[in-house]
Amino acid sequence: MSQPSRQPIDAHTPAVQRLRRLSYVLDNAIAIPGTRYRVGLDPLLGLLPGAGDFVGAGLSAYIVLEAARLGIPRSLMVQMVTNILFETVAGSVPVVGDLVDVTWKANAKNIALLEEHLEIPRQRQRRVDWLFLALLLGVLLLIVMAMAAISVMILRWLITVITGG
Repeated sequence: MSQPSRQPIDAHTPAVQRLRRLSYVLDNAIAIPGTRYRVGLDPLLGLLPGAGDFVGAGLSAYIVLEAARLGIPRSLMVQMVTNILFETVAGSVPVVGDLVDVTWKANAKNIALLEEHLEIPRQRQRRVDWLFLALLLGVLLLIVMAMAAISVMILRWLITVITGG
């Protein structure tokens, strides 16, 4: 039995506009004086050992969740989560990771992917594959938690080495 056709999602719906604003705050909200470059809260959150990457990845995962509700295909979900994973894992490397956080801008990339998908005409809206999305975001959560735990362990080790205790 076929599903009833739905109206295609417009790139100007409130949901898409909300995701654009969140992406902007996370990746581009703050202008660097004297340059045309912008950063957002995501790289600033990444400066907090462990917890910052966890919070940033959580906010980025929200964008994927909402994009899934808009009917993106599995392949696009995987691509979006891969962007987040790269930024999170590479961002956890001291010093170099901060540069990755500032330049990669996973959220802006993911919004561009969503907008590109929404511009493709479709006959009907896809149903959300909740199990696949839950597994995908679960893997993201596990990796981010592991990265946070490793960061805390390294920080504890450094404190022990520095204090000699």
